Amino acid sequence: MKLYKIKKSKIDNKGRGLYAARDIKEGTKIIDYKGKIITNKQVDESNKYDNSKPIYLFTLNKKYTLDGDFSWNTAGLINHSCDPNSQYDGKGLKIWITAIKDIKKGEEFTCDYGFGFDKDYKQFPCKCGTKNCCGYIVREESRWRINKRFAMNNKKKLINNSR
Repeated sequence: MKLYKIKKSKIDNKGRGLYAARDIKEGTKIIDYKGKIITNKQVDESNKYDNSKPIYLFTLNKKYTLDGDFSWNTAGLINHSCDPNSQYDGKGLKIWITAIKDIKKGEEFTCDYGFGFDKDYKQFPCKCGTKNCCGYIVREESRWRINKRFAMNNKKKLINNSR
């Protein structure tokens, strides 16, 4: 029996997501992340992999990347959350999704996409709505940079409003 069902996402109201078909224990392997193995050079040289459209890439090592942008990659339907219940794991040239906490039947599977913080971070707004959300899809260890900026902006507003 599959561990997931495909339904309309609560995170991305325009798209679909994967939902638990039954209760799932922490540590359970949920689904393989499938795709085509390509060279990192191909990623650098192809117009397919620019930030103006969705990208489903995982760097596997110094030479290879997994391109998961295919309709048959069901795991590509897992949406980002700043408070994820699953994570991407891998070994060699394989990637899969594993539960990092107990997941209840009917709960949407989410992962931290792990985007780095750079000058283009605002291109990737986050829609997860969790209390940990910084507003952008940025890996957990970089979110303080954005939260710090929000704190500074709010402090300026408070000072300006008190005058």
